[in-house]
Amino acid sequence: MSERIIVYHGSSKIIEKPVYGAGNPNNDYGLGFYCTENIELAKEWACSAERDGFANKYYLDMKGLSVLSLTGGDYNILNWLYVLLENRKFRIGGDIAAEAKEYIFENFAVDYKGYDIIKGYRADDSYFSFANAFLNNTISLSQLEKAMVLGKLGEQVVVRSQKAFESISFIEATVAPSSIYLPKRLARDTAAREEFKKEKGRGSVLREKYILDIIREGWKNDNEGLQRVILG
Repeated sequence: MSERIIVYHGSSKIIEKPVYGAGNPNNDYGLGFYCTENIELAKEWACSAERDGFANKYYLDMKGLSVLSLTGGDYNILNWLYVLLENRKFRIGGDIAAEAKEYIFENFAVDYKGYDIIKGYRADDSYFSFANAFLNNTISLSQLEKAMVLGKLGEQVVVRSQKAFESISFIEATVAPSSIYLPKRLARDTAAREEFKKEKGRGSVLREKYILDIIREGWKNDNEGLQRVILG
């Protein structure tokens, strides 16, 4: 069986040779080349209001590469949140969010920086706002877990190490018209927010576990209340 997979990277330009060390260090999982196995999602991520984009298609040879899968069943949503907090710029406002961040750093850290490839959720605008709401104690743990599968963003594949960059090869680029794919991206984001509002209304404040409960009860990685993240 081949260990070569096909991935797509949405961009405003054609990228025949991804450059190691280039890009934004404040993306979800730090500096890296962010891809998806879904061409339609790549097209959505490629477009802006000003211009069309491209879904760049690559072979990624996984042979010999170390892979950290945050959605493969070995980790929970708070491990994912730790990595996000390490890299994305959160507005930590108020004592609860600040204490929540400190608690997650102390108890749910993941040693992710040595991996060649990271697989995990993509934190689009709506998903980032859900994570922020959890830190501020306004949504529960189970609501955050359910929110992450709304909108069907699936999993992103992040090429991080120099070794991994040497294992990616360009195939072709497909145009993603902004007139088609920008509305699709905005509609996906809106649908996720609307679904989340419905889901949020179903929970009971008395039965749900919020970040303050987790801190007060001293939850750790092995707490039975934490569900392992699995994206099929």
